[in-house]
Amino acid sequence: MAHTPTPRAAFDTLLDGNQRFVAGSPEHPNQDAARRAEVVLAQKPFAVLFGCSDSRLAAEIIFDRGLGDLFVVRTAGHVAGPEVLGSIEYGISVLGAPLVVVLGHEGCGAVAAARSSVEDGTSGSGYVRDVIERVTPSVLAARAAGRTEDADFIAEQVRHTVDLLLERSRVLAEAVEAGRLAVVGLSYRLADGTARLITARGLDEVPAGSAG
Repeated sequence: MAHTPTPRAAFDTLLDGNQRFVAGSPEHPNQDAARRAEVVLAQKPFAVLFGCSDSRLAAEIIFDRGLGDLFVVRTAGHVAGPEVLGSIEYGISVLGAPLVVVLGHEGCGAVAAARSSVEDGTSGSGYVRDVIERVTPSVLAARAAGRTEDADFIAEQVRHTVDLLLERSRVLAEAVEAGRLAVVGLSYRLADGTARLITARGLDEVPAGSAG
């Protein structure tokens, strides 16, 4: 994209790519030598994608995008610390992306580990324990609301992460309030490749639960 799209246009572009991936008809845009040369001196991604580190969530593949399109930040369970917040703020304030996407997915190991920790007291060792501890509030919140399915815990972690980003980052919160940015949470289905909307801030016209 040569110009900066609106948050809604960026969101639609992302989901259009996911629909092509699901249908088995990807266009592989911006993946040729011409695009490689075009982005040598500068990048202008249309979205910051903050996702889980799971190897099955290669962002440019599942959203059918190419070089320079997505500014990708990934951690296990999309756990957000200062380095993550700084990276996302860089994508917004320096690179000018109008969209932040938090991408969770079914079968998330970090969420499963946090659930096991809550239910039977098991915990990881080393810094894995820190990841589990940061996901545990989402598991507790889902359980407190009477939600017990794996999809419920995944969705709660996505919502929690979106809320955390906006609570801890004034840069993001002010950009959303000004209408320059949307922050959305998606949940990815491994079996069919669809990305389902869980929550959205700055895209009020998009109903949560719609599929990509």
